[in-house]
Amino acid sequence: MRGRKLGRNASHRKAMFRNMACSLICSVRVDDEDENRQKNPGRIVTTLPKAKELRPIVEKLITLAKKAQPHLVKAQEFATDAERNSSEWKTWRESEQWNKWNQAIAPAVTLRRRAFSKLRDKKAVDVLFDEIAEKFEDRPGGYTRVIKLAEVRLGDAGKQAFIEFVGENDRVKTKRQAPVVADDETEEEVAEETATDSEETAEATETESSEEKSTEES
Repeated sequence: MRGRKLGRNASHRKAMFRNMACSLICSVRVDDEDENRQKNPGRIVTTLPKAKELRPIVEKLITLAKKAQPHLVKAQEFATDAERNSSEWKTWRESEQWNKWNQAIAPAVTLRRRAFSKLRDKKAVDVLFDEIAEKFEDRPGGYTRVIKLAEVRLGDAGKQAFIEFVGENDRVKTKRQAPVVADDETEEEVAEETATDSEETAEATETESSEEKSTEES
């Protein structure tokens, strides 16, 4: 009974969120040579209620992908670079090292199959485990955000929002530093400067008066 119905039955909602999750995940991978590529990768626009319901679904999938990363790293220690079906690969396939690799990577394969059962899209699963999981490896949670849009949808004036992955198009807030006021000069420094200025003024006055006297005598 939990969650929004969105005017759909259970199977329709499940299929809709599956397609939306695949669209959001696949939007991360952009082909630079494609003329119709998405301007803002890692973002889709939808209605506000749908975006709020989609967010926990996508974040649970990212958590699945993150759990597989340690197993993949551990299995890489026992992997081989030989080409498949080559003599070296067949030797490795029959060795004890392959058994260790198989045991190490088995949990990651299980998690990958669980994600595929939710998405039913191989490309989305590849992007999820190969790119998104590595991106949020050190982040404890909160992988997506929902931002409301001012424009409403044409036709029914539905509230719109876009859901995107954190880290894309982030704005960094910088605090303005208050102007630094120089330290006030001490009384002694002010007095010395005043005395120096008065001496220079007196010397200049004496010089001017002596010049005027010499001009009058001449």
